[in-house]
Amino acid sequence: MISLPLIVISGATATGKTSLSIEIAKSLIDKKYQAEVINFDSLLFFRELNIGTAKPTQEEQSGIPHHLMDICSVQDEMNANRFCQKAIDIIRELHDKAVIPIIVGGSAFYIRALIKGMYEGTTISEQTKIDVQKILEEKGFSYIRDQLKERDYQSYIDLHENDEYRNIRAFEYLLQTASPISEQKNKIDDPYDFSKNQFPDWNIHHIYLELPKEEHWPLMKLRTEKMITDGLIDEVKTILEQGISENEKPLQSIGYKETIEYIRSSSNDIPALIEKIYIATRQLAKSQKTFFKKIKPKYNYHPLKDRDRILQEAISFIEKTNKE
Repeated sequence: MISLPLIVISGATATGKTSLSIEIAKSLIDKKYQAEVINFDSLLFFRELNIGTAKPTQEEQSGIPHHLMDICSVQDEMNANRFCQKAIDIIRELHDKAVIPIIVGGSAFYIRALIKGMYEGTTISEQTKIDVQKILEEKGFSYIRDQLKERDYQSYIDLHENDEYRNIRAFEYLLQTASPISEQKNKIDDPYDFSKNQFPDWNIHHIYLELPKEEHWPLMKLRTEKMITDGLIDEVKTILEQGISENEKPLQSIGYKETIEYIRSSSNDIPALIEKIYIATRQLAKSQKTFFKKIKPKYNYHPLKDRDRILQEAISFIEKTNKE
């Protein structure tokens, strides 16, 4: 089986994921490889959100192609399923061109959906249901059992022969996707095991960045202060002046929600605004850490102290993968 390299960079907010992704891409290019960055931070999808999301500027991107940033408006619907469809297409295109995808972000649900699949959300089309009903009428339920025995043996032995609903559901899935539902189920049975993913040819090098609390909290505070200094309040005012509703889901995210409340209250207490955003950011970081700590396999790094080792091991991973 061909081994296709994929570098994933994850971690809580304000751990330096974005800058590291660009640094790794540059290091690979220096080694005569090609690399591009794919974003999986859900708020970077939206064109209007820049300062409050710490979106990298064109200058900061340093000429490295970035994908899945500024792809829609806050008024558009964007969900994990649409993200996965777009990301998979981009990854395939990059692999076809021998370009190394570097996937970076902190939105846990999105990266899990990409790696593990959207099995629970799979919808059987009406046409497939019609086709299966026709098979039932013409060939009977025993034919479906025989097909499962031949093509999805795990489901055949797991499902009781009297459980017509689940047998039919497994057959519908088989007919629509050409893959056994039992295989997909196995992939998500442990939602934190990225070694079992929906693309067996993906060879994933997962870089996880983590800082101790005493180092991380001050960085989050500084980042919040910088957002205000860089013009977050004006950014939010501009969005609202465009007639965009403050109830749009992306505008209820950390930084934007608190700033909207600040604007609506006609307050001048900027230190209080900074504190609110900072506290909410700490809470977000805690939940992100809780999720990512469960993910396996991954390589844990200190984003500052381990910089050289991160770059060296990422390059070694690519060199090894290319030899396989």
